[in-house]
Amino acid sequence: MSAASPSRSVLLIVGGSIAAFKAPELVRLLQAEGMQVRCVLTEGGQQFVTPLTLQALSGQPVHTDLFSLTAEQEMGHIALSRSADVLLVCPASANLLARMAGGMADDLAGALLLATDAPVMAVPAMNVRMWEHPATQANVALLAERGVRILPPACGPMACGEFGPGRMPEPVEIKNAVLAFFRQQQSKVGPLAGRRALVTAGPTHEPLDPVRYLANRSSGQQGFALAAALADLGADVTLVSGPVSLPPPAGVTYLACETAREMHALAMGSGHFDVAVCTAAVADWRPEHEAGQKIKKTGAPDAAPPIKLVPNPDILAELAAPGPGRPKLVVGFAAETENVIAHATAKRQRKQCDWIVANDVSPQTGIMGGQENQVVLITADSVEAWPRMSKADVANQLAERITVWLSE
Repeated sequence: MSAASPSRSVLLIVGGSIAAFKAPELVRLLQAEGMQVRCVLTEGGQQFVTPLTLQALSGQPVHTDLFSLTAEQEMGHIALSRSADVLLVCPASANLLARMAGGMADDLAGALLLATDAPVMAVPAMNVRMWEHPATQANVALLAERGVRILPPACGPMACGEFGPGRMPEPVEIKNAVLAFFRQQQSKVGPLAGRRALVTAGPTHEPLDPVRYLANRSSGQQGFALAAALADLGADVTLVSGPVSLPPPAGVTYLACETAREMHALAMGSGHFDVAVCTAAVADWRPEHEAGQKIKKTGAPDAAPPIKLVPNPDILAELAAPGPGRPKLVVGFAAETENVIAHATAKRQRKQCDWIVANDVSPQTGIMGGQENQVVLITADSVEAWPRMSKADVANQLAERITVWLSE
């Protein structure tokens, strides 16, 4: 999460479903995204996970009792309901959903849900037949009509041995849904609210034949981190990425591609942007001809087939070219192995982009494909060397610089 982003507070209400055993992992994932998590454990939830476990992981007292003398001295259930930015009911059993729909308030969870004015998300988890029962479906429809965000259950094997819809989504999917919610909120009030951002990331693969291609070692981590950082600040982010093994950041528009020409088409065909940041390591060339079948060895054992290369589209240069459709700010990346500042400065001038973020990707740096980066921000007026830091921190710092520039 960007340092400029507001705090994110989640009140997690754990219901009485076997899926409650996943609550500790969910707490860990939410906290890893910078969220403060407080937990409310229902009587049913306590059959599957202990208050001590959730307290140890969250670092906060776990609340279980509506009639706690200590907590209720100052109407604690009211204060607790107002302390969170979102209430997350997970897992939401059939019984808990029914009580929510009926406005039952004779336990702590029910009282909190009636007393809150914060958004509520519910993650149903139950047996397939319970989920499909008309009563449950009616309760879910009623809650959705009242504004409760329902994260639909997954389809799969269940603890009871049956198979079908009703299984709680994996904690990482729930974390992404919560993260997307917060980023959606930021799109209304954040410093980049109303701004559109394009980020390109990852390598491109240029096919030689059906089984071989030309590529590079880019992991896409820096671009994905930057897309997340811009979304944290409220931007409407479109992330165009070549082949990577990373999950798309929550709350951004994700467009996957393989070749430079595909990336070019997606980047140029996605509308107007206020800022474009090209972190992708696009292949400069591609084979002129892609063989329809696997290229076989022929002739002498050491004979290699000739491969003619032709230039790929220059995405950065086209985005930065003067014209009415040009983004207000165009930022390129320059991965170099020697004379980093000189080569990157020349690239900025040649491509006509506003900024270049340069780094040394020589093998000994461990930057290409690694978790850290060390960059130099080059503008028309300055050359600024940043210390080595995580790629997430580089993304946050760059996103904040972009925010300042756009606000001037």
